[in-house]
Amino acid sequence: MSKRDYYEVLGVSRDASERDVKKAYKRMAMKCHPDRTKGDKAMEEQFKEVKEAYEVLNDAQKKAAYDQYGHAGVNQQGGHGGQGDVGDVFGDVFGDIFGGGGRGRQQRAARGSDLRYNMELNLEEAVRGVNKTIRIPSQCHCEVCNGSGAKSGSKATTCSTCHGQGQVQMRQGFFAVNQACPTCHGKGKIIKDPCRKCHGEGRYERSKDLKVTIPAGVDTGDRIRLTGEGEAGDIGAASGDLYVQVSVRQHAIFERDGSNLYCEVPISFAHAAIGGEIEVPTLDGRVKLKVPAETQTGRMFRLRGKGVKSVRGGATGDLLCKVTLETPVKLNAEQTELLQQFEASLNSASAKKHKPKSEGFFNGVKSFFDDLTK
Repeated sequence: MSKRDYYEVLGVSRDASERDVKKAYKRMAMKCHPDRTKGDKAMEEQFKEVKEAYEVLNDAQKKAAYDQYGHAGVNQQGGHGGQGDVGDVFGDVFGDIFGGGGRGRQQRAARGSDLRYNMELNLEEAVRGVNKTIRIPSQCHCEVCNGSGAKSGSKATTCSTCHGQGQVQMRQGFFAVNQACPTCHGKGKIIKDPCRKCHGEGRYERSKDLKVTIPAGVDTGDRIRLTGEGEAGDIGAASGDLYVQVSVRQHAIFERDGSNLYCEVPISFAHAAIGGEIEVPTLDGRVKLKVPAETQTGRMFRLRGKGVKSVRGGATGDLLCKVTLETPVKLNAEQTELLQQFEASLNSASAKKHKPKSEGFFNGVKSFFDDLTK
């Protein structure tokens, strides 16, 4: 009986990639594997045919021979692939679904963990930038054994249980599940004479001082990465990174909103009514702000370029100054009398124009109650 074309068996084109071939095999193997078809001889034969096609098309050398000479070219190499242990092949292909790679896939040494350090800055430090020295506890590579974990003059040996793979395979029905080797704990090697400094771990815990450059313009929520300053990895693996998480303390005068700064400036009644210059604070020192006559409380003044230049670039922000009228307190008798005289002058019939907001408000109130009584 003539054999079917292997590409037809897997349902792929002749220019299919290795990935497409593997995906097709997984799909067909799931469909007709003997453990799922419960003794169906036809499906079992189909599975053998699928397995044979996969073993040829997944091997570059066999595939080239098959493409040139057909089945005869494969048979000359002794490659028919139909008599293997179906459970082994099924476990190799699907093992990564249940715990990682199949046979021959070695567990990689684990990269070191990333660390986080919370750094609190005042507003001036965040705006201008600053250099800080921090101390962090960390897992560091052992300098005595150069991270090998073995005592000087000795070396680690290959684990006899997993043969250096770091994993052993456990079978559950027709599934092959990989787990860390219980003898070497996934490392693939055994250290019989461990380093006294790190006790065979290749690393140990210690505190270290690091200089951190905080760039100008950072804000709460920004973080700075120090590559390789995290915990040391397993033997032969890279160290993790250190992330410095920035938070900016509340300032006594300024509030920050992106690149802009905001502050409230109290002014006297006289300054608001007559106008004049007042001093306002900025991060670079005091500046003069001209307040026009008849300024009302809550008015906002913008000082351009007196804000923050963001660490992400762009133009420098502005300083927004909100003026608030400060009511005088603890008046003496003379001051109280002067204010009473001044208030009386404003309430005269000819002086109502001096309080347009009050006049409009009370006229509105009067109209409201008049409407209620109609």
